[in-house]
Amino acid sequence: MGTLWPLIVYFALVLVVVAGMIGLSYVLGERHREHATDEPYESGIASTGSARMRFSVKFYLVAVFFVIFDLEAVFIFAWSVALREVGWTGYVEVLIFIAVLVATLVYLWREGALDWGPARIRRLSRPPLVVASAAPATPAAVRGLRPATAETRGRGKEVA
Repeated sequence: MGTLWPLIVYFALVLVVVAGMIGLSYVLGERHREHATDEPYESGIASTGSARMRFSVKFYLVAVFFVIFDLEAVFIFAWSVALREVGWTGYVEVLIFIAVLVATLVYLWREGALDWGPARIRRLSRPPLVVASAAPATPAAVRGLRPATAETRGRGKEVA
């Protein structure tokens, strides 16, 4: 009990300060109820519509990506402070770390997670999944394939 008294005094002082601030704001605060008191006010601009707007999930995705990549910047800053102590091993490790970050960013970019445009524009800008050859099919390319017969038509693929 002898070592806890500073903590108890500190806790009591915190309670006194909080109670004093709330009490002073109640005693010194304005007391008026007008119609305009309860209306929202934002920088002198009259509000229009509801404050309960729905945001696209893309907004939250970009926010999460920002937080993730911002935290990575903190790790890189900590590495730069300890550069002399970690030496070449730490340098190689941070290069791998940054390579993983860049690969993640490229992946998110290619998947369209950072696109805010309409879906039609995004689809046109993505590379095709299958690249068709401009060369005509040669007999050597189709060698070994048999035409579909009555037995193989219902199976869904040609039998080689």
